[in-house]
Amino acid sequence: MFKIDPTSNRINPLEVKRFSDLGFTERKHLQEWLENYPQALAQGDGEELLIIQKEFDGFDDTRERLDLLAIDQDGNLVIIENKLDDSGRDVVWQALKYASYCANLKKQQVVEIFQRYLNQKAQNEGAEPADAESVLLEFLQADDLQSIQLNSLKSQRLILVAAQYRKEVTNTVLWLSQFGVNCQCFKVTPYQTGTELFLNVEQIIPTPEASDFMIGMMAKEAEEKSASNEQRQSHRLRLEFWEQALEAFSQSSCNLYNNVSPGKDHWLSAGSGLSGMVFSLIFGKNEVRVEFSMQRSQAEANKFVFDRLEAKKEKIEADFCNALIWKRLSDQKACRIQFNKPVDGYDEANWPEMIAWLVEHMARLEKALSGPLEKIKHELKTANIVK
Repeated sequence: MFKIDPTSNRINPLEVKRFSDLGFTERKHLQEWLENYPQALAQGDGEELLIIQKEFDGFDDTRERLDLLAIDQDGNLVIIENKLDDSGRDVVWQALKYASYCANLKKQQVVEIFQRYLNQKAQNEGAEPADAESVLLEFLQADDLQSIQLNSLKSQRLILVAAQYRKEVTNTVLWLSQFGVNCQCFKVTPYQTGTELFLNVEQIIPTPEASDFMIGMMAKEAEEKSASNEQRQSHRLRLEFWEQALEAFSQSSCNLYNNVSPGKDHWLSAGSGLSGMVFSLIFGKNEVRVEFSMQRSQAEANKFVFDRLEAKKEKIEADFCNALIWKRLSDQKACRIQFNKPVDGYDEANWPEMIAWLVEHMARLEKALSGPLEKIKHELKTANIVK
């Protein structure tokens, strides 16, 4: 790795260092870095990980601790094992043991583990702890815990992190991949030039090309799995609800959804004129919601639009005739502006009232945002943060 010196138009090599030479340790440093920036272990473009516990020792009949426990956006638990300058011989065996322990965790146990983690973090920071279930649902973009797959069988992932890997480790990881065990190896290398320190994080197994192929195969397998009875019931209800809702929208002054078909998801989206930014209707078990969602792949573009809308918050809320919920979500790519109504969504007797509410408030939201969005559309074209 080289450092570019634009002044002299030269490149200068960075000195490869060992973590131990720099005084860095596994728990106080490497683990801390990854806990607070799990995006360093992103498998591919757009993937995010949510850390739900560290130094986890909640296993029966053993005092073993796994370094970091995370969850990905498909609801799979991710076991992260960190080593420093050498992976050691037994890291794969350790990770497999932890995965087998975690495979038995039920949905509510995962939530409780995450809540203990949030409680400890809040205590350390002298703040009020966040609600684990709410954070999980936000991260998974789900409506309720009952309707999502969380830590399903054979879904556990392994991530190994080290500066160097022994041949017996890499060979074993490659062999396990033939049996559908999702295991990644990340090589972490510290560099130094003068007093400046740098860290390179590189996925070496599987290679990016092989990773794309594996992701495609796993997606195909997931698509072919039959839905559970509860999911089928949810899908039936959602399809019926959206059919009725779209009929009501077609007879209203709000024409956002004129070319949208009913689906089985808990949301229904329509374009806003800005790529990757949509007006969404949310049909939940416990609420209905209208929402403007900024979800481009570039976080900078989403924050750009959100900040300019929030600058006009007073005028937008006056036009909407209600205070809105503004979610910048600084630790995530997406941003959202929302308004909701608590309701028993799965009671079909409530549907006429819910649909009327959605029609009225989406019409208001579109009207309140249309002017500002038209201006922002031109600003985006000239902004350097977007292509």
